[in-house]
Amino acid sequence: MTSTNENGAAQDGRYDAGIRIRREVMGDEFVDAALSRNEGTDGEQLQKHITETVWGSVWTRDGLGKRDRSLLNIGMLVALRATEELRGHVRGGLRNGLTREEITEAVIHTAGYCGAPAALSAMKVVQDVLVAELGDLPESDDA
Repeated sequence: MTSTNENGAAQDGRYDAGIRIRREVMGDEFVDAALSRNEGTDGEQLQKHITETVWGSVWTRDGLGKRDRSLLNIGMLVALRATEELRGHVRGGLRNGLTREEITEAVIHTAGYCGAPAALSAMKVVQDVLVAELGDLPESDDA
């Protein structure tokens, strides 16, 4: 049985495991901003819940590496048109070893399953992140 502390956090170690992996994937700046933005608000408990369940129970499972989980997240977030979450997960995907080409191909792949509007909307966000993190796309010799 899992008990909770006075802040509603589980006492079974899931929060600690979740915050660790969340920081590894998303970066301290992203996590700190999400937590502080919600501190003292109705969203604070949701942040704790997501840290415990998504990060502390799902991301810590064996079977898939962080790189694979990042690639899946990009596809799912495109399908959901969750562009604000996508922004952070593209950065996380880069941290987890995805390349610019793999991220771009993932978005192109979603066009066939999620539709062109979702892929086009996502690519705007992806492009912003890739340029911010990696710089402009090098010029091709094919042009």
